[in-house]
Amino acid sequence: MKKTAILGAALLATAAVSSAQAQSVRLGLRAGANYSNLAGNIQNQDTYNNKIGFLGGVMLNVPVTSDGFFSVQPEVLYSQKGFENKPTEYTGLLGAKQKREGQVNYNYLDVPVLLKVRASGLIFEAGPQYSYLLSANNQTKTTTTPALGGTPTTAESQNKTDVSGFNRNELGYLAGVGYEAENGLSLSLRYTGAFSDFVKSDNNTYFNGDLKNARHSAFQLSLGYLIPSK
Repeated sequence: MKKTAILGAALLATAAVSSAQAQSVRLGLRAGANYSNLAGNIQNQDTYNNKIGFLGGVMLNVPVTSDGFFSVQPEVLYSQKGFENKPTEYTGLLGAKQKREGQVNYNYLDVPVLLKVRASGLIFEAGPQYSYLLSANNQTKTTTTPALGGTPTTAESQNKTDVSGFNRNELGYLAGVGYEAENGLSLSLRYTGAFSDFVKSDNNTYFNGDLKNARHSAFQLSLGYLIPSK
């Protein structure tokens, strides 16, 4: 009886180990690019262009089913968002004509927590995302032509790296599709957006108040690699 109990316990332990191996957690790396701009109720929206930025970080894949069909995948990513100023003239304060040039970079730490489905290599993923603004860099030059004529003047942005006028914490979402090979290499196309405005509501001076109701928005194309488990 004692030997039977020991044998039964050994079989259960073996089954548990096999299950743990089948559902092992895998660490991975991701790198790619953001194609970002702004969404929301934006004034002079035609003057803001898409911008390309870097995306990269680590991920952790935690299987929920033993066949790998369904898993949870949190990630920690460094993500460059922002926009480029399209050199389009628009009417500014007091009827003066203005034109902006240059770009604005917002550097974020993004932490998405994704529910992931993998079927015959195809992957579908979606989930919430927390973002924290690490830094900003405004490289905008504004050329102003007086309403009544005169010599145009050009001014560079002031306080280029000041983030005090922004909401540094942001909640958003991410969804995407892709393909993942058996060796763990994957290609993903994703879209990420925010639920809240990134400029503080009392900040009326940033880009002349154009971006008071603006939210970050980006398409992401990236390569991922899940390191094989031992």
